[in-house]
Amino acid sequence: MASDLETKAKEAFIDDHFELALDLYSQAIELNPKSAELFADRAQANVKLSNLPEAVSDANKAIELDPSVSKAYLRKAIACMKLEEYQTAKAALEIGAVLAPEESRFSKLIKECEEQIAEEDGDLPKQSLEKVGTNVVPTKEVEPNKDLPAPVTAVAPAKPTYRHEFFQKPEEVVVTIFAKGILRECVTVDYGEQILSVTIDAPGRDAYLFQPRLFGKIIPDKCRCDVLSTKIEIRLAKADPILWASLEFSREVAVPPRVNASSITANQRPVYPSSKPKRVDWDKLEAQVKEEEKDEKLDGDAALNKFFRDIYADADEDTRRAMQKSFVESNGTVLSTNWKEVGAKKVEGSPPDGMEMKKWEY
Repeated sequence: MASDLETKAKEAFIDDHFELALDLYSQAIELNPKSAELFADRAQANVKLSNLPEAVSDANKAIELDPSVSKAYLRKAIACMKLEEYQTAKAALEIGAVLAPEESRFSKLIKECEEQIAEEDGDLPKQSLEKVGTNVVPTKEVEPNKDLPAPVTAVAPAKPTYRHEFFQKPEEVVVTIFAKGILRECVTVDYGEQILSVTIDAPGRDAYLFQPRLFGKIIPDKCRCDVLSTKIEIRLAKADPILWASLEFSREVAVPPRVNASSITANQRPVYPSSKPKRVDWDKLEAQVKEEEKDEKLDGDAALNKFFRDIYADADEDTRRAMQKSFVESNGTVLSTNWKEVGAKKVEGSPPDGMEMKKWEY
């Protein structure tokens, strides 16, 4: 059965039906979760759909199952290059080139990674040692004065042990801690309603503790952590589909409006951090968005949905809780803003005239 799904997936991929191919590969993996070939092929479909983190994850899984699959390294590298992680891409390409020396793409992409790395390094100011040496004035040897106290050496503040970044989707926030060669048993992750606690206690290294108060609330039971060879990836399930302005909580930042997940297409992917500086006029961009929203003319359900979103965005916490509770408990037939009334009892459904509610039987 898995082989039939794999064949259909390959045919769909050849016909540029990448979403269908992805679905078929996923079904085949459920039947044969130990197949490195299936994970490597699904990584390629994810690359085509710009699901770059998923592509890297699939490629890593393929490498874990069978380190001799050269195409897994190639697809991991391509995804990493699109994420502008050229050092990681180069490392994967070098291993793949050893496994498949006849494949010319490895050497070509290695050269491209080296050019990008050199370009990034070239942005940093450099000062040659020869120029520094010309400014040094020779001095005579001076014997130390034993009566003077020994000089105190200034100690620079210690840098954080590991670097971390985050990006988000409508339903989750992904926190990446770049820690190489850390064993799974050395990592402890605890989740609270709005707290993340990460402890790394590796032999021969100082203990690392990362414990931020998060920008928004999460669902601890749906969060998970993956310890990979070069990093620790923590996926936080959002309690509310809102855009996080930052990873950590700040009283100065207001709660942003909810995200309409259904309006996000497969081509709209999160923006990943880049080493290249980019200047964005956020004030101008915000003004343009507000002007477009003002000029937008909606009717029917779209206008009604926009009206409710505007109410929710400007409401206080109790009003939002009332709207959420009444809408969910009534199966979408009641929307109340009175928390004192809604919070004291369960909200019963109220179908439109001429209709009746029926309980769904599983």
